[in-house]
Amino acid sequence: MKKTFLVAIAVFTSFYSCTDKIDSIINAKEVERIERILSSDAMEGRRTFSPGIDKAADFIAADFKESNLEFFGENNSYFQHITMIKSSTEEILGRLDKEELNLTNVAVNTSSAELKIETLSDFTVMEIKKEDNLFRTVFPLLSEQKNVVVLIDKAHAGNFKRMSGLIGRAKFPSEYSQIFILTDNTNPSKIHLEVKNKIEEQKLKNVVGVIPGKSKKDEYVVFSAHYDHLGIGKPDEKNDSIYNGANDDAAGTTAVMMLGKYFSKIKNNERTLIFVAFTAEEVGGFGSRYFSKQLNPDKVMAMFNIEMIGTDSKWGANSAYITGFERSDMGKILQKNLSGSKFRFEPDPYPKQNLFYRSDNATLAELGVPAHTISTSKMDEAPNNEPNYHKQSDEIGTLDMTNMAEIIKSIAISSKTIISGEDTPTRVALPKR
Repeated sequence: MKKTFLVAIAVFTSFYSCTDKIDSIINAKEVERIERILSSDAMEGRRTFSPGIDKAADFIAADFKESNLEFFGENNSYFQHITMIKSSTEEILGRLDKEELNLTNVAVNTSSAELKIETLSDFTVMEIKKEDNLFRTVFPLLSEQKNVVVLIDKAHAGNFKRMSGLIGRAKFPSEYSQIFILTDNTNPSKIHLEVKNKIEEQKLKNVVGVIPGKSKKDEYVVFSAHYDHLGIGKPDEKNDSIYNGANDDAAGTTAVMMLGKYFSKIKNNERTLIFVAFTAEEVGGFGSRYFSKQLNPDKVMAMFNIEMIGTDSKWGANSAYITGFERSDMGKILQKNLSGSKFRFEPDPYPKQNLFYRSDNATLAELGVPAHTISTSKMDEAPNNEPNYHKQSDEIGTLDMTNMAEIIKSIAISSKTIISGEDTPTRVALPKR
């Protein structure tokens, strides 16, 4: 009994001594300082491919340097550079059997300036029927590593034009092409198609810093958030045109920056810690998709993705939820490490929203990594949701700095046995192919 009492006292003392130290590093004042800069009008809403997002990247990189984080992999800076392309189709000529093909009934996803097709034998031919969901079927195909011809029922003519404009936007360069044809011909035998495109390179960058591990240097724990937002749009009723994105996701980025500073000072990580601010989440998750390809997923032990933590959760202050809670035991580990504190993590209360696959954790989760998003964002139907989500009103004045600091501290404390190597979360089951 005496031994048990002494152990309990030791745990209690350790928790609160840790809390004293963490308060001096992670606190509401520092949260507000970083958040105020990231969500300021000077950042112009941090739109992908804009000068504003470059300003934000420079600010994050400067903070990583101040925290003495190391560069990631072979990078010679904190920037992980990504080359994208944008294509716009200028001319389409051809026939599908006897049907004329042109800009009105053909859309092309390709990295080639010129494309010539004389046979269907080199392509996988698919059909989108009248009753199918056009966008839900098309968009997964855009990242397929194969050549595809998709025959789309003319019942989708109304959405086809919109789809054509969307697929020309930013994408990773690829040797494969997907051809979408609006037609009633579901069994063509011949095709002749010539396509001319204008191809433009576009540059993106993640911001990545590292704290090397000690005894488990080749095992990684990732802390992440996206730093892009929506930029500048039409003025609202208050004549405000800037989408500052204070909660979405300057809040998460602030957390990543503060966690990097905290862990660099306490130096207690046996596993290597990677801190990453992702670009282009709002336009397709390109930053996290690229990042996931640079790591062996078997070496990533856990990922803490942080998304919109600036407002109270549905349970009030000192609480947050974990998406995909049931898909690994990572959530239970975090709960265990917070035992005795005033803070708690809960399972995602919005399963119908499929949040587990709607943020930057998704690409690594799909590879089996216990990669989860921590959030407080209310995703109910209006009026019980986030009133400022994707609006110009998402500004720092709507956020709770004190509660944000508590969430960030709780992420740090709850991760302690994972970064030490004491706990290894179970893997996420891979989807059946």
